[in-house]
Amino acid sequence: MSEELIKDIKPTSKAVKFLRKYILNKYFITVFAFLVWMIFFDSTSFLVINELNQEIGKYEKQLSYYKDEYQKNDDFYKKLMNNKDEKEKYARENYFMKKPNEEIFILVVDSSNITKPAEK
Repeated sequence: MSEELIKDIKPTSKAVKFLRKYILNKYFITVFAFLVWMIFFDSTSFLVINELNQEIGKYEKQLSYYKDEYQKNDDFYKKLMNNKDEKEKYARENYFMKKPNEEIFILVVDSSNITKPAEK
């Protein structure tokens, strides 16, 4: 088909000479097909590698977040286990523990009486 198109054009044309010499060259077509295959269709194509790199970046962010959270929790645990007053304060605040003969009052705010600030 491409040969028929080329025959219709004047053979002395520069475009035809360029097509015959470079574009219709079997080595050029082979290299071009190889590059198209590697970029779009292969299992290790550029598109797949780019997608995997984005996924790696997402997981690295998650890893740094969890490392920071672990460090915070580890510091809190060490502080809690080494200080009796901190341990007592934590138990009273979170588990409502009390000493013998001590009363605890839990105040609950009625949200229906709270007025909302005027909207602008």
